[in-house]
Amino acid sequence: MDVLISVVSRVGARERNEDACGYWRDGGPVCCVLSDGAGGHGGGDVASRIAVESVLGSFAKHPECSSHNVASLIARANHEVMQEQSRNDRLSDMRATLVVLAFDPRGRLALWGHVGDSRLYMLRNGYVEARTKDHSLLQSMIDAGFVDPAGPHRQRDRSVLVASLGSDDGFDPDVLDDPVTLNAGDAFLLCSDGFWEHTSDAAIEAALQRSASPDDWLEQLERRVADANKPAQDNYSAIAVWCGPMDFTTRTMAAQRPG
Repeated sequence: MDVLISVVSRVGARERNEDACGYWRDGGPVCCVLSDGAGGHGGGDVASRIAVESVLGSFAKHPECSSHNVASLIARANHEVMQEQSRNDRLSDMRATLVVLAFDPRGRLALWGHVGDSRLYMLRNGYVEARTKDHSLLQSMIDAGFVDPAGPHRQRDRSVLVASLGSDDGFDPDVLDDPVTLNAGDAFLLCSDGFWEHTSDAAIEAALQRSASPDDWLEQLERRVADANKPAQDNYSAIAVWCGPMDFTTRTMAAQRPG
């Protein structure tokens, strides 16, 4: 199965980019990873960089698409962030989100895991079929029935994480138990909150259906983010993955929403 990958990462209106992302491929299984850092004194960019480098380095040594391996990648990233905290008092408060996608184009299997509020979307037949659930105060309030998911939300509630890299107490990742079988035309989007907060499932689907490539897909979505044009616009990053040949992409199969 052919795989096309596109990446975007922008500083926004901030002084530094605390997002980090990347992917590893060597003709077999592929790993994509994205992290959004937080913490004073520049610690956010350090935490996200450590997390991404840890995941990609570990996967390169053991490129296996299994739930156990994805969980191990996330746990190791947390360990390495905490090690750096212990070596440098200035970085003791740094934290980071993490979302990892591991897939095998030959075996047609995919798995993912995450901690924090960076997201993964899986699209099939042109529509969002699965999405990670944010580890945030807002999502906890929605799950408890205290907040309408479609209503207005305070930025403070949305930004507070209940799980992240950088501690043992707040480290509680979610990892898919069983692999998903890949179909030609499936697509994935990994993104930080600075990206997804300015879009929606419907916008992600519409952009995909109008796109000729993953580069085009990200460019359309990035325009939505840029159009928000907030004075304090956050960093934003995303990775787009298309599975299958260019003439058999998800956009060509989106005649009718399933269900």
